[in-house]
Amino acid sequence: MENVSGVLVRFKDQFLTFTNVPGVKICVIDIIEILIISVLFYNILLWIKTTRAWNLFKGIIVILLFVLVAAIFQMDTILWLAERLFNIGLVAMVVIFQPELRNALENLGGKTILGDFFSTSHGEVEKFSDKTIEELIRACFAMGKVKTGALIVIEDEINLGEYIRTGIDVDAILTSQLLINIFEKNTPLHDGAVIVRGNRVVSATCYLPLSDSLTLSKDLGTRHRAAVGVSEVSDSLTIVVSEETGAVSTAYKGHIEHDIDSKYLKEQLKQLQNRHREATRFELIKRRFKNGKQDSKDLHK
Repeated sequence: MENVSGVLVRFKDQFLTFTNVPGVKICVIDIIEILIISVLFYNILLWIKTTRAWNLFKGIIVILLFVLVAAIFQMDTILWLAERLFNIGLVAMVVIFQPELRNALENLGGKTILGDFFSTSHGEVEKFSDKTIEELIRACFAMGKVKTGALIVIEDEINLGEYIRTGIDVDAILTSQLLINIFEKNTPLHDGAVIVRGNRVVSATCYLPLSDSLTLSKDLGTRHRAAVGVSEVSDSLTIVVSEETGAVSTAYKGHIEHDIDSKYLKEQLKQLQNRHREATRFELIKRRFKNGKQDSKDLHK
């Protein structure tokens, strides 16, 4: 058995090792490790660059340069202070970067295989009907003609319950007349956002988080910043009708597109409608596992 074990170990080493130059040994695991670290490092830098963390990151680099200079010239007092403040600094960074870290983890959970596995969606479920799309388009451009401001959030995979609770329950079938009546000036429900789930308006006068992105134009008002803000923390599509110009805009994944026409809005709504229609492989596995457990229970009854 010992000889067989030794042969297996040597075979494993030979299979995994690409080269064995004196002092250099590269194997499959090393290549995989380098690729993983590279992807993680790239995404961290990309995340830092595309958020307000970039300016904070530059400030941290300046502090580290001061510490490096202190280490070169043996400035013991500065090094002593830096050592004592290191642990506090780590906690402070988590607090300072809390919104960005949360957003990064949400994006990670939405894009990875594990995110698909833990998804609660069940394939082939239509989010909303074609009639709802037509009603949304009709309402938005009707309000745009008379310059009635509107903010409509269409929920996707990420549940918007925390924002729905800030508003007033409506729970009504979505129609163009309903939306127009809600956003009519000087009516009780016109201020705030409407949240749509499926074919229903679930809540009105909802409060949304404002975006603090430095890339947004200073000319954007609160309604547009709220649209971008909710799109940064969820996968929802938000439609904005400007009260000043009557232009219709959409916000998705932190990006806003201004002054779109009805054809383009319909394309965006269609994409949202058809997204995740087919069940993923992991969802099929979960469904089969669930069905198997149910069959087992039925057999034991």
